[in-house]
Amino acid sequence: MTTRTLVIGDIHGGLKGLEQVLAKTAPTQNDTFIFLGDLVDGWSDSAATVSYLIQFSQQYNCIFIKGNHDFWCEEWLKTGTVNKTWLQHGGQSTFDSYEKVDETTRNEHLVFFDNMHNYYVDSKNRLFIHAGFTSMHGPEKEFHTSNYNWDRTLWEMALTMNYRVVDNIKIYPKRLLLFHEIFIGHTPTLVYDVTTPMQGCNVWNIDTGAAFTGRLSVMDIATKEYWQSDKLIDLYPNEKGRNK
Repeated sequence: MTTRTLVIGDIHGGLKGLEQVLAKTAPTQNDTFIFLGDLVDGWSDSAATVSYLIQFSQQYNCIFIKGNHDFWCEEWLKTGTVNKTWLQHGGQSTFDSYEKVDETTRNEHLVFFDNMHNYYVDSKNRLFIHAGFTSMHGPEKEFHTSNYNWDRTLWEMALTMNYRVVDNIKIYPKRLLLFHEIFIGHTPTLVYDVTTPMQGCNVWNIDTGAAFTGRLSVMDIATKEYWQSDKLIDLYPNEKGRNK
């Protein structure tokens, strides 16, 4: 059977969209699923999403990248301290979703978050990271490791270069030349009035705004075929997600 690597954009607690789009991919035991982070914060199913992914990873080969929202949730589960900024950016829905979650499950989730990757590089030199990095020597040399979860300059740079008429890839910024391809989330494509995965140079952005008015996307990194859920705002008609 065909071996596929499927990359999944930011979920933000939208379990209904996740189940829907994964079903569309018709997953097999030969597939590898790489989740680009921000599993929580937005829709009401954040805790249920983590439980679902723990079970899903017991059936399929999965790699989980940690997003900034996952970091916030992990810190809260670990310390019990509520970050007000977190609550204002989708964390309240996550906080509420854990109200009826028992201590054993919370601890299981904490272990899950702790085991997430900051980034992953596959055998074909393709980088998977939630946001980006700034070091000219790659993410392993990153001084401010919070950039893994927060940086937007990598994507902005890739877009800027993409809109120039450039035939010779050698003039790409050095950061982009370090990898064959880079797959990110973090910045919703809706910012650019785009509802599907976007490409800038050799960087692919898979965050199609599921936290807001967009859909959750999954892409086959080899063929660039992609699948999308319905709009999450339609799947959760009585909620706002991260819409304000």
